[in-house]
Amino acid sequence: MNRNVNTKKMILNAILIGIGALLHQITPALGLPMQPDFALAMLFIIIIINDDYKTSLLSGIIIGIFTALTTKFPGGQLPNIIDKVVTANIIYLILLPFKNKVSNNVKIILSLLFGTLISGLVFLASAQIIVGLPGEFMSLVKLVVIPAIIMNLILGTILYKAVEVAFKATGTKIRY
Repeated sequence: MNRNVNTKKMILNAILIGIGALLHQITPALGLPMQPDFALAMLFIIIIINDDYKTSLLSGIIIGIFTALTTKFPGGQLPNIIDKVVTANIIYLILLPFKNKVSNNVKIILSLLFGTLISGLVFLASAQIIVGLPGEFMSLVKLVVIPAIIMNLILGTILYKAVEVAFKATGTKIRY
């Protein structure tokens, strides 16, 4: 890959991470004790369009730091970093067998579904160990993680479509 393509990818990833962090910061909780995690959805989009482990891992770390800085969960800074790094690794591995076999639309749905579940479980487990939880683990899974999966699935798919349209408008290629 030439230097110009690498620079373009780095700029594109930085913009996507920035958009994800900004959306994470400004998104309200929508009346529930949680909010859709646009930063997580953007992480999955970055993993899919780059199809590169180093980029996936680095994006997981950076998005983990940004979400740690904007978390609304008391003491949730370290659990946010842990959950994004673990989730980025697992989603990258889950998507490997689908490389060049299924469309990015299928990949984003799989990522949003399983990735949000993994992220929620890892966040709650690490928060439980590090700072404690404000309720029973399984109750929080039902109250927070399951609705987050549904919201991320809907809103993350819309976000992916918006990124896809933006790429087409600018002539940027997305891996399929």
